[in-house]
Parts: sequence; structure tokens; C-alpha cells
Amino acid sequence: MTEFWLISAPGEKTCQQTWDKLVAATRGNNLSTNNKFTIPDLKVGTLDVLVGLSDELAKLDAFVESVVKKVAQYMADVLEDSRDKVQENLLANGVDLVTYITRFQWDMAKYPIKQSLKNISEIISKQVTQIDNDLKARASAYNNLKGNLQNLERKNAGSLLTRSLADIVKKEDFVLDSEYLITMLVVVPKANYADWQKTYETLAEMVVPRSTNLLFEDQESGLFSVTLFRKAIDDFRHKAREYKFMVRDFQYNEEEMKADKEEMTRLSTDKKKQFGPLVRWLKVNFSEAFIAWIHVKALRVFVESVLRYGLPVNFQAMLLQPSKKNMKKLREVLYDLYKHLDSSAAAIIDASMDIPGLNLSQQEYYPYVYYKIDCNLLDFK
Repeated sequence: MTEFWLISAPGEKTCQQTWDKLVAATRGNNLSTNNKFTIPDLKVGTLDVLVGLSDELAKLDAFVESVVKKVAQYMADVLEDSRDKVQENLLANGVDLVTYITRFQWDMAKYPIKQSLKNISEIISKQVTQIDNDLKARASAYNNLKGNLQNLERKNAGSLLTRSLADIVKKEDFVLDSEYLITMLVVVPKANYADWQKTYETLAEMVVPRSTNLLFEDQESGLFSVTLFRKAIDDFRHKAREYKFMVRDFQYNEEEMKADKEEMTRLSTDKKKQFGPLVRWLKVNFSEAFIAWIHVKALRVFVESVLRYGLPVNFQAMLLQPSKKNMKKLREVLYDLYKHLDSSAAAIIDASMDIPGLNLSQQEYYPYVYYKIDCNLLDFK
């Protein structure tokens, strides 16, 4: 994805002149792709309210961005093997994010401009807090379901020493309902098969001769059954361990095995049922949160521009998509274009240019109003 610089500068004789100057200054050397960023005539209110609102909007900006990223990241988690499809689901108002930002239009229905700036910010805050709370609840329910299913799947995979044996063994492999006899299951490394056949009858006194059968093999081991008298279990288990034959604790219980299979089917069905509605919810609410985020950026530009450039409201908001190779050059061009606006910002920039190792971008304060919009929302591991 990409990043944008949302800036504003005071109107010259007209705002169009401010725009033309920026375009002329950045046209050479492919410094940036520029778009006008249209902010409607919002209610200004008092200076005191604007100063307080400036701080509140900074916090709201960070919060809404975090929710946008959480929804995007959870979309990637839910889509699992289809992560390449994530980007095509991360849309705002049905269009890709770059298109939405570059063609931004204020949503009058959601955020009526007759309301005060504070009211608009509260509408956004409530809306995004609701999305955040809903996401936590939905993610928790789906993650529990997914976790339980993965635990069952894990039981049915892996080494013969640890995996569930329910889908491997059959009723006829066991002597059942005998007062004296019991069938045990033993994991034998493949390299020790010959030793097993030679010794299993002598591992305890009461082993039934020729009672062993190979029931299942994986890459490393085989699962053998063997029948013996119940009172020989402890001796057999102890002696088997000396030969590296591992006796599994397993009792054949048809009801339990059936319940496990039914639980697996139920969880798998539930996960499939929840998947579609969850992806739809994420898609809709990602769009809502992202739209809200860009409106917060618009509010911040408006408030900061009025605080810096004064009344009456007269500024041009502009959206720059910097060329990656030319970001430093673009910064310098913007500084030359707007350094007359704020001598203190000019001093900061001059100082940072003179002191080696001081990163200019860390200051994040320029003679023009500036906010970054970073569309790199996903943290793929």
C-alpha cells in the first residue's frame, strides 16, 4: 500500500492560487501526486474550544487508527490461507483505499456539518468505540471456536505417542468385557520391530502368546496390540519401557469416541457457519472505521488550520502522495514554499539540518499543517 501527506496552507488571494503554487513546485522531478482535499464549511466555535479539541482529536486519531488496523489484521487472521484476498476485502465505501482518500468527500449524512466540531468528534468516537467493542466480542467467540477445533485436530495428528487413537483402532482389535484379560496398545519404533516380536511374550508372565497385531504405522513407529492378564499390567509396562516400547494409556470406549467425533463435526460446522457472516461484518466495519478515520484527519486539518492561520477560514487542504525515492526532496520543496508561515518551525528545521543524526521526521512539525495517512495497515508475519 502507500502513505499520504495531508497538508494545508493559507489561501493566497484565492485558494486556487495556493493549489497552483503547490502543483508548480512539485511538478518537476516526480516529487508527488497531488489532489485537492475538500473539507466543507464546518462550524468554527470559540478559540478555547478549538485549542481543547486539537488535543482531543489527536487522541481520537490514534484510537481510530488502532481500530482500523485491528479490524484489518483480524480480517487477515480469519481468512487464514486466503491472505492474498485480504486486500480486496479492505475497501472504503466499495472502493480501494487510495481511491477513497484521493476522492474524499465529506459524508454529510453520518457527520452533519450543522453540528459543532465537538459533537462531530463525539459521534465518531461513539461509532468507533462500538466497532471496537463488537470486534472484541466477535473475535473472542470465533477464536474460542477455532481454538477448540484446533485442539481436537491436534489430538488427531502428530506422533503415535501423543495423538488420539480413536480414529485408528476398531472394536475387534480388543478383548472387551473380560474379567481377567485386557488388550494393551504399545508404540514400537520401526527399528525395534524385530525385538518386539522376539520379546513381547516374555515381558511379563501372563502375556497371551501370538496375540500381537500391527494396527497402524506412521513414519517413525508402529502401534501394536497385545493381550495379557490384568494382574500383569504393571510388570509388562515397566519391562516394556526398558526396551523402548511405550505402552499407551488407552481404554476402548465407544461412547467417548463417538462423542469426540460428533464434537469435531459440530465445531467444524459451526466454524463454517460463522465464517461468512464474520467476514461480511469485518468488511462493513472496516469500511466504517476507515471512513471515520479519514474524517478525523479532515477535522484535525480544519482545526489546526484555523488555529494557525486565523479567521476568517481561508486555507487549501491538499493531499500529496510522495514518490518514495523523493520524500526528502519533497520535504525541502515544501519548506521553501511555506517557511514564511512560521519562523519557529523554520528554526526547528534549520536546527535539524545542522545537527547530524537528528531525524527531521521525528519533529513532525512544519511551517504548514501536516498529517500523515499511512495505508500500510497489515502486519504480515
